[in-house]
Amino acid sequence: MWAIIEQIFPYAIAYTIPLLIVALGGLFCERSGIVNIGLEGLMIMGSFASGITIYFLQASFPGQTWTIFVGLLVALIVGALFSLLHAFASINLQADQTISGTAINLIAVALTVFLARNITGSGNIVLRTTLAKKNITILKDIPVIGALFFTNTYSTTWIVLAILIVFTFLLYKTSFGLRLRACGEHPHAADAAGVNVGRMRYIGVLLSGAFAGLGGGIFLVTFSGEFNGSVSGFGFLALAALIFGQWKPLGILGSTLFFGFASTISNVSQVIPELATIPPVYLKIFPYIVTLIALVIFSKSSQAPKAAGETFDPGKR
Repeated sequence: MWAIIEQIFPYAIAYTIPLLIVALGGLFCERSGIVNIGLEGLMIMGSFASGITIYFLQASFPGQTWTIFVGLLVALIVGALFSLLHAFASINLQADQTISGTAINLIAVALTVFLARNITGSGNIVLRTTLAKKNITILKDIPVIGALFFTNTYSTTWIVLAILIVFTFLLYKTSFGLRLRACGEHPHAADAAGVNVGRMRYIGVLLSGAFAGLGGGIFLVTFSGEFNGSVSGFGFLALAALIFGQWKPLGILGSTLFFGFASTISNVSQVIPELATIPPVYLKIFPYIVTLIALVIFSKSSQAPKAAGETFDPGKR
């Protein structure tokens, strides 16, 4: 059993990290009072932006690792810029946030595939090299956890975990975090206290776009290696993990790890003898069935921000 865990764990972490950063972006967006179901589309935009950037950089600088990190930075920026569409529609135009998020998903797929076909001649962008796994010296020799956490790990794993720590502190231990959460719970009270609700909500949406774009880039450079107009539903799984984690950073960490393991089991089952006897179709649908069951179980105890999804008009009190 331990051997199976050692085999699965590095893959599970690789699946968990893009889910975690995207769900964290969704957390800041919804804590500000804006529902964002466009995380999938924002991931696709980030995946495309990083893919096309790395594609051309690797042609000029073959074998250079820094090209991958430049691509991830571009993914973060493009994701944030693209999320401005959702912010403008939801905050300035006071449009239905669910419809706006759906539009983001639809636009992202069509736009990125169209651009990919016109730039590269096909709808796919294949990277020459992706981010390599590495063992962390000394730490990999720690009993038990060394083999699980510090062997065959991506550098993006530690970047995302650092972001999680910093932004958890930001959300709960700073005045900025207090204002952001107030906008998602009682926006009119926050407005009366002098908080610019519109600006705080813009920041929340921009963070969700930046993190979702980064998640799309990480998805591409770690285990996908090819942009084809899809991120395999990771944006929707991240949204489910956000709900499952009760809109709390540590809850999201646990739920994304759970979904990461569920996805890993379905993808590596054929190379593990103990799982290879199970029909592949059952293992493929396993993570999505688990997601539905988790949402059904935890939906009644949901603790979403009270004003999430509600438009805010400063003229009405």
